[in-house]
Amino acid sequence: MLKKISFVGAGSMAESIIAGIVNNKHMKSNQIFVTNKDNKERLERLEVKYNVRCTTDRKVAISGADVIVLSMKPYDLTAAVEAIKEYITPNQVVVSVLAGVSIEHITSIIGKDVPVVRAMPNTSASIGYSATAIARATTITEEQLDGVIALFNTIGTTAIIDEKDMHIVTGLSGSGPAYIYYLAEALEKVATQSGLDKDIAKALIMQTIIGAGEMLKESGESADVLRKKITSPNGTTQAGLEKLDEMKFQNAIMECVKSARDRSVELGKNK
Repeated sequence: MLKKISFVGAGSMAESIIAGIVNNKHMKSNQIFVTNKDNKERLERLEVKYNVRCTTDRKVAISGADVIVLSMKPYDLTAAVEAIKEYITPNQVVVSVLAGVSIEHITSIIGKDVPVVRAMPNTSASIGYSATAIARATTITEEQLDGVIALFNTIGTTAIIDEKDMHIVTGLSGSGPAYIYYLAEALEKVATQSGLDKDIAKALIMQTIIGAGEMLKESGESADVLRKKITSPNGTTQAGLEKLDEMKFQNAIMECVKSARDRSVELGKNK
């Protein structure tokens, strides 16, 4: 069981993970430390909201932590690690949630033989529904890895992947919630434009998305099989799908994921 976890960086991803850990009672709030570059107002807000321990004292934040989560922007990585690396010890695990930045590069900045893990959660972590991919360094022990997996299991589901697959995972599940929200926005717009009450439309859309996700999870059937089951010949669903095909909907989604993947690659090169 982890006794202390420290977040370096206090942005939206850090907050989502913190919220998930606190809400699921995986750790006590006073076991969670947060520090950042210089935004004291942000630290104060997190401290009030989650009762976690926020500090600008890097030594206090890092010393004695079982896990150190790097959650700053990729371009702030070098400066952030330089500011804390003297307090990092080999028995700690460094977990990076930064898009595009390799384990090798992070290790080189730390300059010590410290186990590094890359994780790509998403913001659904805040309600315990993240899909988190984890890539491990060869130096991490099974016990340490189990601790990291247990941590991320408290905020959703986890999958162990090869590091080479992290870019596509970033574009897929890391950014994925935004694509779903964008779809929901479009559905809400057409519903209200057609005269449906906004609150009723939102409730129907939310349940439709949740239900479709549960069907994919529980039925054991593929997405194309489930789609075909509700597509009657010459029916309303077929009419809608034909329009999506005409507008090249699937191609747009595939290119969307590829663009996010390519940006992850760029971030890794421009770190």
